[in-house]
Amino acid sequence: MAYILIVDDDQDFADAAAIALSDAGHEVGIEQDPNNVVANMKDRVPDLVVLDVMFPEDPSAGFGLARAIRHDHEKLKGVPLLMLTAVNTRLPLGFSSRDIDDTWMPVSEFLEKPVDFSTLREKVESLLQKASS
Repeated sequence: MAYILIVDDDQDFADAAAIALSDAGHEVGIEQDPNNVVANMKDRVPDLVVLDVMFPEDPSAGFGLARAIRHDHEKLKGVPLLMLTAVNTRLPLGFSSRDIDDTWMPVSEFLEKPVDFSTLREKVESLLQKASS
């Protein structure tokens, strides 16, 4: 069983994703405020983070949060990050897994909302397996 942290301001989505991942045998936490995530992660390092991009106070907060996790905190930099977002629906910028890089979008995987929860579970399992090997 892994501890998965969902960082998303959409409570309904976060709750539904948490149920889907809990049903797969994982312990799941939810953070809705991106400002407290890094501090809380230091107290309990998750095995994987599911991270949204857009938050009400900052439409690109998820990108900054991913960079902070990867580059500013030694204890957290190896945590797999699954960016799961509707950013392309709201801002047609065409972000995809092709944009993943160590500097600007340092995540492990990129998925677009809406997402089928079986796809979410498959991605999570794949990332957890890669992280443990």
